[in-house]
Amino acid sequence: MPQATLRTGRLLLVPLSDDHLEHEIELDSDPEVMRYLGPARTREEVEVLHRRRLAVAGRVPGLGFWAGSVDGEFVGWWILEPPERADQGPADGEAELGYRLLRRHWRRGLAGEGARELIRHGFADLGLDRIFAETMAVNTASRATMAAAGMRYVRTFHLDWDDPLPGSELGEVEYAITRREWLARQTDRDRGPVPDA
Repeated sequence: MPQATLRTGRLLLVPLSDDHLEHEIELDSDPEVMRYLGPARTREEVEVLHRRRLAVAGRVPGLGFWAGSVDGEFVGWWILEPPERADQGPADGEAELGYRLLRRHWRRGLAGEGARELIRHGFADLGLDRIFAETMAVNTASRATMAAAGMRYVRTFHLDWDDPLPGSELGEVEYAITRREWLARQTDRDRGPVPDA
């Protein structure tokens, strides 16, 4: 299954391609965007990462990176990728959700809008069983986005970093949603509000 083009009320999400490299460089060179991810990256570093990002789409059919735009303007990227670490669970039927937006597009609800669409796509179109996301415990904005997308807190865990970021001593957090939980929410939404007795 090739990686799909997706749409929301505001976003067009297309499979990441070489056309998006300059936008990736803009994202990864911004120290504020990278605050909870590591140091800002050089063009050369992003070019290497770009190749790896494109390769994700070849690992599991339907998964990969999506470049998001609003009215033709790039706003950021979203990802569904198979788990990589042993502690993240089995690779079959699971995917990790991620997102990164240009600073000028923060606080507009776009991260959550794209995340909800990738969750819908993962469960409804790809048949995934579980979708999870991770961030530093101190990254309250990303945690709020995960919760707004319907994910629940699962755990706090600690990783060994060569060059720890400020706040890393508080650990990383995982949020997740299962297909069953997502389907139950769709059913509840379809029913609408319960009338007062």
